[in-house]
Amino acid sequence: MARTKTDMHEALMAAAKATVQARGYNALSFRELAKEVGIKSASVHYHFPTKGDLGAALARRYTEDGATYLAELLATSKDAAWCMDRYTEIFRSALANDNRMCLCGIMSAEFDDLPIEVRTEVDKFAETNVGWITRVLARAKPAASEQQLQEHAMAIFAAIEGAQLVARGCQDIAIYDGTIRAYRSTGLIP
Repeated sequence: MARTKTDMHEALMAAAKATVQARGYNALSFRELAKEVGIKSASVHYHFPTKGDLGAALARRYTEDGATYLAELLATSKDAAWCMDRYTEIFRSALANDNRMCLCGIMSAEFDDLPIEVRTEVDKFAETNVGWITRVLARAKPAASEQQLQEHAMAIFAAIEGAQLVARGCQDIAIYDGTIRAYRSTGLIP
């Protein structure tokens, strides 16, 4: 059965996402993606004219999908601890999936090598996450100023991304779990 243009686009996005989460943006190769999805390398350019276009599309979708999920969490519960439990589970699930990283987190590590269109989307991911965490913290700390909430949210975001990175490097998800427990016991995470 022939695949539609949409099917091929989605297959390329899925293969590219897996590659970046496992090996980073610099590991993306149109030739390798084409081989993986069963098309010619030139056909990848039909869907994504440049590697930057593909990277930006990946980061944009990752951010949009994440924002949708995070909005659902806020709509489901007013409990900040419950929301943060679900949030930390997102990063844990990437590790549990073949020791992968947050897509935008691993791209952030390569920030200097990214085309501007990819950098822009990676920045939006961080802004989306920090904004969401800020809203969660406002529920737990209603007397805190907006600046205090934003600074705390950035600290949480950086700490969780860092915990994921260290656990991945050690190939030990228990390091992530222990680090998240420590963040909670010290009060960093509600």
